[in-house]
Amino acid sequence: MQGSPQAEFAERMFVYNYRLFDRYHRPVASIALLADQSEGWHPSSFGFEVLGCEHTLKFPTTKLLDFAGRETELQAEPNPFALVTLAHLLTKATRQDMAARFAAKWKLIQLLYQRRWEKQRIIDLFVVLDWMMRLPEPLAQELWQNIDLLEEQEQMRYVSSVERIGIEKGREQGLQQGEALALQRLLRKRFGAIPPEISARIAAASLSEIEGWFDQAIEAGRIDEVFGLIAH
Repeated sequence: MQGSPQAEFAERMFVYNYRLFDRYHRPVASIALLADQSEGWHPSSFGFEVLGCEHTLKFPTTKLLDFAGRETELQAEPNPFALVTLAHLLTKATRQDMAARFAAKWKLIQLLYQRRWEKQRIIDLFVVLDWMMRLPEPLAQELWQNIDLLEEQEQMRYVSSVERIGIEKGREQGLQQGEALALQRLLRKRFGAIPPEISARIAAASLSEIEGWFDQAIEAGRIDEVFGLIAH
């Protein structure tokens, strides 16, 4: 899966394909899922020819952007991937409108419950939807209340309190890891190599600490200023 256009993407597909073949000695099918917003970017092959020797990989692609405008069709499709595709499109469409995202996410969750799939599939897809369509905490709590009511009405308990805690903890960890990586990239770009002691502090930091350091890194003149300006 590729979230943004990248010149080296087709080459990476080529490399992954032959490495898998080299390791397992079995035919390998490589399929690209493109989640970017560039209408003209459709990589489909990579190869080279030298001294009469030709080596080429052609691979099929599915671009999520191509499904825009087909939301009704996706809602009716029983394939779980259709639900994830719909969530991707709605996440992009509601980037600046959290109220609209709340409504869209709630509708998708209702649709998910209507599928009557086995519990683990419901939970797995719920985790994906919850991770993709992030909401501010007040709206997230309101959504949980709606889910509780839905499960009572339909007499089907999919997401228990224990599972809910796990989902929320996993979401928090995912956000923290993503912010930590973004901070490290910014620090390297501005100040060069990151000292080991600072890397250790980032690894052990909370999400709020990382966000504070990120803001300081934009303006600071030296890397030690970034961490000296944060109270501990």
